[in-house]
Amino acid sequence: MNVNKKALGLTLSSCLLIMACDSQVTSKDNTSTIIIAKPVQEFYGTAQPFVKEAIYFVMTDRFVDGDPSNNQIKQGGAWPTFDLPLVGENGETANVGYLGGDLKGVLNNAQYISDMGFTAVWLTPILDNPDQAFSGGEPIDFGGAFKDGGKTGYHGYWANNFYQIDEHYPSNNLGYKEYTQQMRQQFGLKSVFDIVANHGSPSFSMPVDQPKFGELYDIEGKLVADHQNLKPEELDSNNPLHEFFRHTPDIMELSNLDDRNEKLQQYLMESYLYWIEQGADAFRIDTIKHVPHEFWKLMADKIRAEHPDFFMFGESFDYNANFLAQHTLLKNGGISVLDFVGKQAIVATFENPQSDYADLQEYLHLTHGPYANPYELTTFYDNHDMPRMNASDHGFIDANNWLFTSRGIPVVYQGSEIGFMRGKAEHQGNRNYFGQSNIEEAKTHKIHQALTKIANIRKNIAALQNGLQVNVELHVNKAAFYRVLVKDGKSQTALVLLNKGDQEAEFLIQKYMQSGSWVSQINDDKVSITESHLELKTNVVAHGVQVWLRQGPISNPLLLDELQRLMLNK
Repeated sequence: MNVNKKALGLTLSSCLLIMACDSQVTSKDNTSTIIIAKPVQEFYGTAQPFVKEAIYFVMTDRFVDGDPSNNQIKQGGAWPTFDLPLVGENGETANVGYLGGDLKGVLNNAQYISDMGFTAVWLTPILDNPDQAFSGGEPIDFGGAFKDGGKTGYHGYWANNFYQIDEHYPSNNLGYKEYTQQMRQQFGLKSVFDIVANHGSPSFSMPVDQPKFGELYDIEGKLVADHQNLKPEELDSNNPLHEFFRHTPDIMELSNLDDRNEKLQQYLMESYLYWIEQGADAFRIDTIKHVPHEFWKLMADKIRAEHPDFFMFGESFDYNANFLAQHTLLKNGGISVLDFVGKQAIVATFENPQSDYADLQEYLHLTHGPYANPYELTTFYDNHDMPRMNASDHGFIDANNWLFTSRGIPVVYQGSEIGFMRGKAEHQGNRNYFGQSNIEEAKTHKIHQALTKIANIRKNIAALQNGLQVNVELHVNKAAFYRVLVKDGKSQTALVLLNKGDQEAEFLIQKYMQSGSWVSQINDDKVSITESHLELKTNVVAHGVQVWLRQGPISNPLLLDELQRLMLNK
């Protein structure tokens, strides 16, 4: 993940010197001539292969019920787990029970996800969670926050066995391994597995201790830890069942796992390796900032010793780039992060029609930024833990056009392709069931149609996945930038033009322009640019995007200088 900038500088300088040398060497006896191929200077965002992916984020229980037989409708007894609505004053509803989404529901709609242009699916955790609603804590209500009373583990983040799939998700002949194999082989979709290290299930304040709450089981189903419904400060250091827990609280009543304990470290890290064996292609790490860097360094080294280049990105819920960037440093595990700073800027820009594209420039950190590599960040505008973006249809279209052309790995939360529950927070509808009917309706929705167009363009153009971003103009409603990729025998320059205004916008691009054939990726247009007339002039429709692609070596010396600067300082 990390780039040794000093070494890179030497490499680039050496490359330029070599390129200036003769390409022939003749032996002393003049009997043979050795041809030395001139090396090609490479320009790219990152060497991490996962950067080419685009991720569709699925809340497993809330996507589609593909197999009603695993719904466990009668589970929970006095504390039932299925369909537990929260009703607001105006009749709006949310839900804290299971609603039936499963692996079969995702697999049944894998073609829909792939057709949109996504290449990977991130599922919320599928680990075994308790089989009752939580009887302790403060009762949750519509629109409430930081309360777990009456909730179930439908979200997957209350694991009591880090090696076992929850009974709500598999079907006959469809466990996680079979799911990942079919997603990959039949639909070309990779699988992102959601992991947790800082907490298990709610563990104390229950009137009567409930099964699985505050408990951890190993791969054989043996109980290895039990909070025993005790407050953290009441735990006994001499009790083997308590040694996996810290004696201080963390988030509400969740068990606070002790990452310093070597047995717990082994338990967690071996579980992560287990799920890779079951087909996980990457990890999303929940609440990464709640666990010290030392743990993630140990974990990352262990994972990559067996799976080099394995990609991981963490959720560090913070809007300070310098804080987020600490996770990406090699000394801290070299783990990428969700770009929360970018999220904040993207939402502010595309919720507000009077905004200025210039406000997006700072979060990119294309040079001299705090991140190990900004091109490896996962970019997004909302998810299951925050209010959904409250934009108009045009706002969503503009946001997606930006997300799939600018630097980073795009992540889109289920339902955003139709503006589902826009503006709603977690217990106001953010996590409401999406369902097959919405998927069918989505196929004709204008947000979905525009998303499908730009996501598939990114899917087919390597420069949009991994090219250096060279900004030309970010001003009011217009954005123009290049994405340039010269790597592994491929040389592409993509010119991106964005218009988020309500009127058609004229673009005249002269800066860094190169001669040659420029081919539109939106339609069949082609433009031939000559050395005597280095400019591209075009009009972009309201809330539209154009992508122009040029194949071949970089010819503009000013662009070469800028690319070298970006490579040295990213």
